[in-house]
Amino acid sequence: MATPSDTTQYRFSFGPWNISTGADPFGPPVRRELDFARKIKAYKELGFDAVQFHDDDIVPADLDWPSTLKGVKAVKDMLDGEGLFVEIIAPRLWEDPRTIDGAFTANNPADRQYALDRAKRCVDLAREVGCKNYVLWLAREGTYVREAKDGKTAIGRILDGWNAILEHDPEIRVLGEAKPNEPMDQAYLPTVGHMVGMAYRTIAPARSGVLIESAHSILAGLDPADDMAYALWHGKLWSVHLNDQNGLKYDQDKVFGSVDLRRAFDQVWTLEVNGYGRDGECVGLDVKAMRTTVIEESMFHLAHSKTMFHRLLDVVRNIDQARVQELRAARQYEQLEMYVLKMLMGG
Repeated sequence: MATPSDTTQYRFSFGPWNISTGADPFGPPVRRELDFARKIKAYKELGFDAVQFHDDDIVPADLDWPSTLKGVKAVKDMLDGEGLFVEIIAPRLWEDPRTIDGAFTANNPADRQYALDRAKRCVDLAREVGCKNYVLWLAREGTYVREAKDGKTAIGRILDGWNAILEHDPEIRVLGEAKPNEPMDQAYLPTVGHMVGMAYRTIAPARSGVLIESAHSILAGLDPADDMAYALWHGKLWSVHLNDQNGLKYDQDKVFGSVDLRRAFDQVWTLEVNGYGRDGECVGLDVKAMRTTVIEESMFHLAHSKTMFHRLLDVVRNIDQARVQELRAARQYEQLEMYVLKMLMGG
């Protein structure tokens, strides 16, 4: 059991897109959009500490630099007024018409240059808002038709893009966020293992790590807790996006622990016992409200996910670790499993 002297005080984050209109690929918005300022005010109301941003969550991507700086200052002043910081920033390289064939891996050289320019501009935004964690979600870096691109060339182009970001600012850290599919049929660097391997090939491995989203590991048929443990072993788990997923379907972003309580418990256990958060890392959420949810309740999914983390953290901190080690040493795994199940059911 943890003692007060070694208890991590976790910090929490989410992105403003998590308070959404409820639109999906099969239907229009079902809730009105909340003003950006209202979303920012919700963070402290819900007990969160930090904001996750895409570049165009802060300012439009096509503004000139003086207008960009003016817009960034307005957002930074808003955050400072609420006592919030920016945990991560990511270039939204998958929605512009010039990235329909991928960004760094596009076959058109002009499109690849656009992606590189926008990626470096996002580094400049990160500097302005005081954020050193830069996330690369390679959304369209893949193919619908495998023969459309040479895979070896494509991986090299991703590395070139990653390196360009690292070169643009000596203090920026790049976190690769792996996802096996959606929106592409087949993604390059689809798993945490792929991302960690790429991190070691960059010009600055010490500034290259990963962000792990629970659902993305599940979509790859992997266990999120094992992916987290692997990244922690390498010293490269610098952020997490906790959520849940009902099988190998589309990316559902369900409330953390709502599908598989034991799988969620194992993630919290892995993070807690391995010291995640003690260097300031955030517990990030990436969850969606159900389409049936009314606007007045459209933040419940965030509050519920944070509550689930804390409830599971209480269970983890009350685990008798000496008993666990005893059962492991004796290979009494039936008893260990029942011990865990009893703890999850209240002892």
